[in-house]
Amino acid sequence: MDSGSGELSHMENGDSKALMGKELWNGRTAQNMSTSLLRKKSDPMLVSRVRFQMLRQFLANLQEVILGTKLAVLFPAIPLAIAADFYKFGRPWIFALSLLGLTPLAERVSFLTEQIAYYTGPTVGGLLNATCGNATELIIALFALYQSKIHVLKYSLLGSILSNLLLVLGSSLLCGGLANLKKEQRYDRKQADVNSLLLLLGLLCHMLPLMFRYAAAPGIFVADSTLQLSRASSIVMLVAYVGYIFFQLKTHRQIFESQEEEEDEEKAVIGFWSAFSWLVGMTLIIALLSEYVVGTIEAASESWGISISFISIILIPIVGNAAEHAGAIIFAFKNKLDISLGVAMGSATQISMFAVPLCVVVGWIMGIQMDLDFSLLETGCLALTIIVVAFTLQDGTSHYMKGTVLCLCYTAIAACFFVHKIPAPLDQTNVNLGLKPSSGFSA
Repeated sequence: MDSGSGELSHMENGDSKALMGKELWNGRTAQNMSTSLLRKKSDPMLVSRVRFQMLRQFLANLQEVILGTKLAVLFPAIPLAIAADFYKFGRPWIFALSLLGLTPLAERVSFLTEQIAYYTGPTVGGLLNATCGNATELIIALFALYQSKIHVLKYSLLGSILSNLLLVLGSSLLCGGLANLKKEQRYDRKQADVNSLLLLLGLLCHMLPLMFRYAAAPGIFVADSTLQLSRASSIVMLVAYVGYIFFQLKTHRQIFESQEEEEDEEKAVIGFWSAFSWLVGMTLIIALLSEYVVGTIEAASESWGISISFISIILIPIVGNAAEHAGAIIFAFKNKLDISLGVAMGSATQISMFAVPLCVVVGWIMGIQMDLDFSLLETGCLALTIIVVAFTLQDGTSHYMKGTVLCLCYTAIAACFFVHKIPAPLDQTNVNLGLKPSSGFSA
């Protein structure tokens, strides 16, 4: 990056705290590298003439954070969404504007966590990136949980997994194969194998409550037992995810590192405390927009004539993670499939093994009966998706036909949920099991 921005970050933090070069590269995740393609280099001359140092530093940070992305054109959607809510505009407009506003915010969160990683080192930085990689989906899910919209929560998390495994991965393999017809595209199977194994473990934990419910004798009330099983399975999933993070950042870090060297030496462009402050502020804005999205999704569904399941499973994941998805496709064009796989498989693993069980545990603490029973249709789609992807990635090579099949699978699932209508009596909290209210940690 430019020297002017580097000087500002050093003035704020001191030269001794900045960690550069290869060590930082090891702390980055595939999600960070994918969104970095949408960033723009800023011109330090625009703020260098400002006399006051604090004002100059603030303007430089503002330039890097707000204008340093090609998605900056979508930032006006944020104040428009707030104004639409304040002046009581149509709720579908609030939903659409909030969803658009989340797109650049998700990319900026990735940028800010990467900036913080320059000062915390590769291990802490990698852990921060792994935790915040799907912050938007997690915040939307937590607001849905808080508002007891369990069906929206389950649909949105399921949609994130499906979009990463089928749409993002499929588009990357398709575009990469077409752009490299005369080259054999290869990738490291080790990373894909680890993620596939974790996804299968998550699938097992999802299927157990469903099978338990169907295996019960007619007339036997199994809601409490199913809820307890879901909570126990969630703890197992979280333990597995912690082990995965340790495996990824410590013992087998080389498996998840990109084999490509950086073309240019990268440096922090804003200081640690500036990045932390911006990260907190943008997280609060994401929380506000997420509340708008969750609160207006039913109105948008009725106004547009589209089912809630389609909006939650298809539209929200596509728009919310557009920056990350676009980056994965661009890397596939450049024949860097390891990064594209890291984006798709890594995000799906994080949602399945961290976000979903975390919502179950948080619901347990709040006295909300969130379980892992995603019903037969949703669980079936998840199971078939994981199996298809595992078969697709088993040989370590890629061509456009594999991507075509994955994209067509996603299209078929999207069509399924487009025509899927939830009956009115079931479109409520705890639709699957008819659970009775609980308090505290007991089922």
